[in-house]
Amino acid sequence: MIKSIKFNPLTISILSITAVTLAYFIGLSFLEHMELKTIDLRFQTRGPVSPRPEIVLAVIDEKSIAREGKWIWPRSKIAKLVDKLSRAGVKVVAFDIGFLEPDDKLLVHTIDQIQNKVNGLKINNSDIQDYLRDLKRQTDNDMLLAEAIKKSPAKIVLGYFFQMEPDAISHMSEREILSHEENVKGSSYKFIRYASKSAQNVPLIEAVVPQSNIKEIADTSAYAGFFNMQPDPDGVVRWMPGIFKFKNVLYAPLSLTTVSAYLDSPLSAQIEEIGVQKIQVGDIPLPTDESGRIFINYRGKGKTFPHIPITDILNDTVSADLLKDKIVLVGATATGIYDLRVTPFSNIFPGLEIHANVIDSILSRDFLHKPGWAAIFDIMAIIVSGMLLALLLPRLGPLLGSVAAISIFSGYIVLCQYLFSSKGLILNIVYPVSVIILIYVGITVHKYISESSQKRFIKEAFSTYLAPTVVKQIIDSPGKLVLGGEQRDITAFFSDVQSFTSISEKLTAPELVELLNEFLTEMTDIILRFEGTLDKFEGDAIIAFFGAPNYLENHAETACRACIEMQKRLAEMRVKWRAESMPELKMRIGLCSGPAVVGNMGSKSRMDYTMMGDTVNTAARLEGVNKIYGIYTLIGETTHQALGNGILTREIDSIKVVGKNEPVSVYELLGYAQDYDGLMSDTIDLYTQGLFAYRKQEWDKAIDLFNRGLQNSPEDAPSLTMVSRCRKFKKTPPGKDWDGSYSMISK
Repeated sequence: MIKSIKFNPLTISILSITAVTLAYFIGLSFLEHMELKTIDLRFQTRGPVSPRPEIVLAVIDEKSIAREGKWIWPRSKIAKLVDKLSRAGVKVVAFDIGFLEPDDKLLVHTIDQIQNKVNGLKINNSDIQDYLRDLKRQTDNDMLLAEAIKKSPAKIVLGYFFQMEPDAISHMSEREILSHEENVKGSSYKFIRYASKSAQNVPLIEAVVPQSNIKEIADTSAYAGFFNMQPDPDGVVRWMPGIFKFKNVLYAPLSLTTVSAYLDSPLSAQIEEIGVQKIQVGDIPLPTDESGRIFINYRGKGKTFPHIPITDILNDTVSADLLKDKIVLVGATATGIYDLRVTPFSNIFPGLEIHANVIDSILSRDFLHKPGWAAIFDIMAIIVSGMLLALLLPRLGPLLGSVAAISIFSGYIVLCQYLFSSKGLILNIVYPVSVIILIYVGITVHKYISESSQKRFIKEAFSTYLAPTVVKQIIDSPGKLVLGGEQRDITAFFSDVQSFTSISEKLTAPELVELLNEFLTEMTDIILRFEGTLDKFEGDAIIAFFGAPNYLENHAETACRACIEMQKRLAEMRVKWRAESMPELKMRIGLCSGPAVVGNMGSKSRMDYTMMGDTVNTAARLEGVNKIYGIYTLIGETTHQALGNGILTREIDSIKVVGKNEPVSVYELLGYAQDYDGLMSDTIDLYTQGLFAYRKQEWDKAIDLFNRGLQNSPEDAPSLTMVSRCRKFKKTPPGKDWDGSYSMISK
């Protein structure tokens, strides 16, 4: 037989450590997402890093578009840009834009037609032929750009992208695919070292097909790189893919090819059985993950690198010193045309500048990476922080325990931030702090439960017999568990089931118990929901009160709302009982608000939390008065005075209950005002007028008013009662000294 686990601080800690460790290896998506967000916070906490001076951005910004015309520009303008940059002495120009389709050739075709016409007319004027050839060359924008790239002393890196979805290849022929493959050969890794044959089959990021520059331009440069980016699941770009695999050839991104061209150093990759071991630019090793992704060490927000509008370069308003020997990245930053990205520093970040960040971190040899021992460190952090907390918390009080947990929690975060900012190490934060939180909460709850076992025993022992509010008062203040009471202002509640004796005679004992239990459960639940205190059950009767021991701001209105809900619920239950051929119970309620003595009453060995006083007796009498008027909820005048506008009542009569000489006005509690239509309002008005005439002993007028009310509501029991009483008084008047009240002759 397996024994149940006995929970203690050590058990809680071991279970928490085990659960978090398993989650670490499984990689729960929610926690992984949170971990990514902590990396963004680490960037923001670290702040910006000054970039190297070698990198500038030539940008197609709003200023350039305003002066040079809307994008896309003719390639003759790009050719002019290449010429200007070449003359300024730039070392490398990298395009974060693709020349994927031929430029507009309409003018070139027109010149071809003119040449053909001249040749057809056999006009042998060499000047005309030379002019047309020169004009054709000047209007062929693709040729102009190709020539500008060829003659440029700078190294030109062309950008292109890979299609990653299988549908992209459906419209391409094998010849087109081969052509694209040939056009991007400048971005393939020249030196690849595989650790074994199986390493050649290691899964890398597979591309479907390259979308290359047109051949006329692609053939002009030995350098090219893809500008694809792959954001994390939350949409933030944190990694740059260092390798794409296409037809068993490995390709490099624009940023790595640019560094290779700038340093005049080859790109190489080392692949082992578990994935990419290393990517290298010359003698600079780049740390990557198994798929070859490079963590981007962002230098800061947008425009951390110098942005030079292309129009300023074209119009010679840029100092040559800003461009000489520099890496110039060309791309768009104008709103609406550039590649918007989300980064740890900003939700609006140009993709062009992401390449600049990668290039800068490579030249600075300043990388972010997860070291090979990161997993071991993460697991040890989970275990050590968890066990340290497990040792401290049971020995410390609540305040010192919180200080210890916060210290370990914040200390680990500070350590991870330091290693990130100073050493470029990315270590896991979420899982170790998760175990700290779990253990702190678990042990704190365990201590709370252990220390409150006596309170739980009291609650479990007495909650069956006492109202929850009374049990809570005893738990909070055990000293109150003594004989005695206090005077409080409350609303007393008495209810009884109509004709219960005759109903009980028609049912078997089990049926009666089942019916009564169902009724009492539903009614009691509503009383407790409205924070009433259940005093006791007496057969089918319920005795309760509102306003003690808990304080209720308006206990009279709360009690009335509870009664309305009880009568509504009882109406619903009668539908159910009717379908089950069971008796349909109806309940009469009496409410009275006022002072009463509440407290523990009885003997030292047996006591009840109950109520006593004139208010209580009046409520009990009002419950019985319902019978006389044929109604089901009757409230006293003190209760009526405390009600708001949302509850509908009507004055029924002024009565003298048994044992009291002073008359009291009593009111029928009808329900919520919005539940009744104008017809009922008319009935109430007529009843009120009839009651006024009745008290003036104007019997005929009163009878007429009550009867008019009955025309609206033929089953209105109080009107029927008062018509009958008026007729009796008409025959036997009560006398001139009558005060208009009705004397009860029984309880």
